[in-house]
Parts: sequence; C-alpha cells; structure tokens
Amino acid sequence: MLSHHLQSALADLRDLIKITESDIEDIKLAQNDAQFERLSLKEDKLKSFEQKKAMIDYEISTLMTTHPQAELPDLLNKEQHNLLDDLKVELNNLREVNKKYAKFVLLVSNVYNNFLEKLVPTEMQGYNKVASKDPSILEVRV
Repeated sequence: MLSHHLQSALADLRDLIKITESDIEDIKLAQNDAQFERLSLKEDKLKSFEQKKAMIDYEISTLMTTHPQAELPDLLNKEQHNLLDDLKVELNNLREVNKKYAKFVLLVSNVYNNFLEKLVPTEMQGYNKVASKDPSILEVRV
C-alpha cells in the first residue's frame, strides 16, 4: 500500500510541475485566462498530494509501530526506497519551478504597480499609500 501512495504522490507532483511550467509559458505570453482556468486544477492536485503524503506518513508510522526494533530503512523494500528518492527529487524540481514562476509573478506585479502609480498618483499618509486628493489627476473629455 505504501508503494501505491508513493506512486500516486509522485504523479501528483509531476502534474503540479507541468501545470506550473504551463503557467510560466502563459505568463510570458500574457495569457492570464489560461492560468486562471488551471488554478482550480492546481489546487485539486495540491490537495490530492497532501492527502497522499498523509497516507504515506500513516503507512510509515504503522510500519514502525508494528516493528519497533527495526530501523526504517530496513522496513522498506528497494522499490519504496527508490520511490522515496524520486519523491525527494520531484519535490526539489517543484520548488525550483515555483521559484522561477514566482520571479515572473513579481516582475509582472511590479510592472502593473508602476503603471498604476503613473496613472493614479498616490501619496503616503503614515504607512499607507492613498490616491492623491488632487481632483485634476484624471480628466475626462467628451
């Protein structure tokens, strides 16, 4: 059963990586709608991974409880060791892809914030930025 949960968790991680890579490509092309459409899928995959991780923890805990004298590496077979190694690699891959995506998100956010600041000037009131009270910041002509 542990092997099954490990394989399922790996599949979810690989799917999350693919989705995030698609998000990176779409953010480069300014295709926001595609990213928003995948958001629920991404959230579902993340929840699924978390549930499978909880099951993995439970299975390992059960193994250790039923064999208190044995060390954990001795309780797992070669396939399970390999799957755990793969899981570690894929978690690292997801971390790297998420870091790359976060850089793009930050860059786009800064561009939009700078654009908004030029369109609607703000001033500081204490620690808060508020729109300028100057009524001539926007002029509408018909």
